[in-house]
Amino acid sequence: MMRSANDKVVDAQNSRLKKRRRLQFADIHCHCLPGLDDGPATMAESFALCRRLANEGIATVVATPHQLGRFEGCNEAARVREAVRSLNESLGNSDIQLKVVPGGEVRVDERICELLETDEILTLADGGRYILLELPHQVFIDIEPLLTELASMGIQSVISHAEKITPLAAQPKVLLRWLEHSAHLQITASSLVGDFGLEVQRAAWHFLTSGRATLVATDSHDINGRRPQMRAAFEHISARLGKDLAHLVCIENPSRVINGQDILPVSLYNQQEADR
Repeated sequence: MMRSANDKVVDAQNSRLKKRRRLQFADIHCHCLPGLDDGPATMAESFALCRRLANEGIATVVATPHQLGRFEGCNEAARVREAVRSLNESLGNSDIQLKVVPGGEVRVDERICELLETDEILTLADGGRYILLELPHQVFIDIEPLLTELASMGIQSVISHAEKITPLAAQPKVLLRWLEHSAHLQITASSLVGDFGLEVQRAAWHFLTSGRATLVATDSHDINGRRPQMRAAFEHISARLGKDLAHLVCIENPSRVINGQDILPVSLYNQQEADR
């Protein structure tokens, strides 16, 4: 029996849907906990953001409320863990398929190692392997001594939204030293698609195509101005640099951070794409 053209269209649509379902992203930088920082103010807003994250194809998200800086004393580790537990419990009673794990976006501070030892600030996924560091956007600070001290504790550093740190691109030699001291660069999905302007977009693509950035995250705060754009970023990277690299920076490496595994370098994938 011959199949109709409509049957073939339905099959093609189902095939595309299955492929989309297989894209299980991991997000290591997201402000999704209610009432803790400049993310959602209420549980309803948190649920709306979590639903959007799940619709993006994100399976696991690290909640990273701001710690230190202007949030000094507000979001200590115990409070963040309890907020994550409460949010997961609420999500478990809903139709939102998303797992939230604890973390923090830690403002650079000379006390970081001490505060880690006293369990006042958090590593990513509370795993003790990676910490998400926030640097000033307009003032350059050489954090090599901090990176060295963290590395001596077995902790690798992830620099959040590197593309927004304006002086960073002008310090290639210093940046190279940071990368040699177990630092990694995270860029924001929304930056890659142009949500923060052309200058930030160019910086994001520069860090990615040069092989310096190994992680893409949403850094989402809400469903409007700072919404998740992981799927769009994945598609943009796939079109420009290939699906293997997109999978590496949007799925594989973020998952490795959450699971406490080694981050894989991007340079090899960039070279493979260049050789094609």
